[in-house]
Amino acid sequence: MRSVVQARLDAESQEALRRLVRRLGWSPSKVVREGIRLVDSCYGQSAAQRIIGLGKFASNIPDLATNPEHMKGFGR
Repeated sequence: MRSVVQARLDAESQEALRRLVRRLGWSPSKVVREGIRLVDSCYGQSAAQRIIGLGKFASNIPDLATNPEHMKGFGR
């Protein structure tokens, strides 16, 4: 799937792009694609957010509220 992306670059970013194109011999599009791949490899795989303290109880049983076995007779 190909798509076209327009980006507004400040002067510093434009100069960095120019230097990379000259140094690497790549097209500006290839520099941008590789930059996206690099950022994705650093930040793309986020760990699922967890609730602090979840499952940290004195009983060491992590599923007390959802396991019917542990809820037998509760509230009677």
